[in-house]
Parts: sequence; structure tokens; C-alpha cells
Amino acid sequence: MKWFAANARDLPWRRDHSAYRVWVSEIMCQQTQVATVLPYFERFLEAYPTIANLAAADEAELMRMWEGLGYYRRARSLHAAAQKIVAEHDGNFPTSFDDVLALPGIGRYTAGAILSISRNEAFPILEGNTQRVFSRWIGLNVPPTERESQARLWEFSELMLPRRSADDRTRGPAGFNQAAMELGALVCSPRNPKCDECPVASLCHANLFGLQDEIPGKISKVQYESRTEIAAVFRVDDKVLVRTLPKGVRFAGMVDFPREGPPVASDLAGMESWLAVQLGVEVQLGMKLKTIKHAVTRYRMTLQVHAAHLGVGQMDAGEAAASTVASSIALPEGWQWATLDELEAMPMSVTGRKIVGLLKDAQPSLFG
Repeated sequence: MKWFAANARDLPWRRDHSAYRVWVSEIMCQQTQVATVLPYFERFLEAYPTIANLAAADEAELMRMWEGLGYYRRARSLHAAAQKIVAEHDGNFPTSFDDVLALPGIGRYTAGAILSISRNEAFPILEGNTQRVFSRWIGLNVPPTERESQARLWEFSELMLPRRSADDRTRGPAGFNQAAMELGALVCSPRNPKCDECPVASLCHANLFGLQDEIPGKISKVQYESRTEIAAVFRVDDKVLVRTLPKGVRFAGMVDFPREGPPVASDLAGMESWLAVQLGVEVQLGMKLKTIKHAVTRYRMTLQVHAAHLGVGQMDAGEAAASTVASSIALPEGWQWATLDELEAMPMSVTGRKIVGLLKDAQPSLFG
């Protein structure tokens, strides 16, 4: 903890330990690097300074605020949890572990982290950094993801907690837990840990026996699957066709260009058929505008972006004909025509935003 006092990064949620700020920071930092989170955190708290503000937020505006952080379920869980806090706790963040654990998007680690850091209560925390620090500290040879290892690490984490009074933050559980996380982030790295800088090197079994490269044990890597999807870009009268993705699908609540993949659209013909069913009119896909490669959870995605045209034989019919066909279509729920400027205020995925950027430079002739 002395090391932490001298080496801790100056992070905005450490300047103010309110439960709300700690909660938002913990959710944002899940599977996301701190450097990426920093500007988002500041903008988020400026837009939603209280839990009540967050609970009352417009979902589309909230998703736009979150855009680029990924794992959008986190934002929806924050929103739902804020509404639950307003409804059941008068807008005050709960102080009971069970009540915190009952909030959407919060598990054992996050509940303990919030109460430990904001209230200096003696709750253990175990996440990526502390899991690695504690595994090396006690010389744990079994991979930390194994059930027996998890039980041992939670036990060790709890045993190490100082039992200090709530007003002694720097020497209490809040200080220890943050110090352990910071040690993992800055010193006890996955590869080439800086053992010569570590304040607990003399107590660390991995260091004593030269096992830093073997501990923590090998963790099974995610087996990524390749998946190709097709996005269709209809452009008529300076507007493009987009849809708000429904609940239960990836990026739910976000605005996106019509896209599909296997088994619905394994090829261009399949994509044309799917679009025809959605729009009630024949569709033709034109030239490929761009190929975008990205990763989503366990998938390595390839997105083929194609210009698209409404009606058979309309590819070369001109803008007036396309406008006539477009005006005759009864769009499904959630679908709309929007200008590129209007899309700037709508929440979109990173790939959707890339398509918008592409269209700003595209020649109108690509769309007939």
C-alpha cells in the first residue's frame, strides 16, 4: 500500500470515491483498457452526473454516448440498474452486498469492488490483475480458471484484507484492493513482470522459485470462428436506409445498415432474398464498396459492404425512379430513411460508423 501511494495512476474515479463513480468505472473497465475508458468516463459523468439522471436517460442517447467502447450490453445494464436503484432505493446506491449483487450487470467481483473502494468495506475482489498477482504470490500451479483455483484465490484475497476502520482508507480494504489491482496493471504483467520493482517480491513464491513465466497456468484461449456478413447500402435522395436493431440481437438498440450473414444470407442472392422479404419489393445488390474486418466476441468478422437498389432493373434507372420506388415501400418497424448528418446523432456500431464515413466520400453514381 505504500508502493500504491507513491505509484498509483491519477484516475478520475480515484479522486472521488462515490459509489456511483466507482460503479461506472468498474463497468466501463470490464474488458476495456483504462486509457480507452478515460475520455468516455468524463463525458459520461458530465452527461449523467447522478444515478437519477442516468435512470431518466434516453436509451438512444445513452448508446450514442457509449459508442466505441463496445460490449454494449454493459450500457444497457447500467441503465436498467439505475432505474432499479431509483425505484427501490430512492436513487441512492445500495450499501448491502446482496442489494448490489441484485443489480443488473453486477457479479461478485464488481459488487465487492464497489463496496470496498467506495465504502472501505472488507470485501475481497478477484479480477484479471489480482488473479495474476495472487496466483504468483502463493505459487498456484493450477490454471486460475479452474474451479479449485478460483476457490483458493477468493480465499486468499479475503484472508489478505486489512480489517481497518472505515476512516483509514489508505490502510484499509480500499487501499489494499486498489494496490493489488494496480500492481497487476503496472508491475506484475502477464509477460516479463518487473519483479525488481515489485514491493512484495520477497514474499512471492513465483519470484522465489523463478516461476513467473509458468504462473498463472496456461489459460485456454478463445477459439475464434470466422464469419462473413453482408451490409446493404440504399441511398435515395441524400438519405440512406437504416434500422434500429431489436432486442435479443447483437448491438440491440443501435442503428445500423441492413446486414445479415449465414444461414439467412450466405451469399449475395440470399441477402437479396432477405431484403426483399423485409421490404416487400425486389432488391438488387450492386458493386462492393468496401470490406471491413473486425472482431465481435468469439467471431472474426468480415463485412462485405455493397451498394443496393430497390426494384428489379432499377440499378441504372436513375435517382428519380429510385425515389419513386422508395416512397411506395411500407418500411418495417424500426427501419427509416436518414441523412448522413442525422446519423451523426444516432448510436451506431464501429463498423456502421465506418460505412457512414465511406458514404461521405462516395460518388452518388454508385447508387444509380
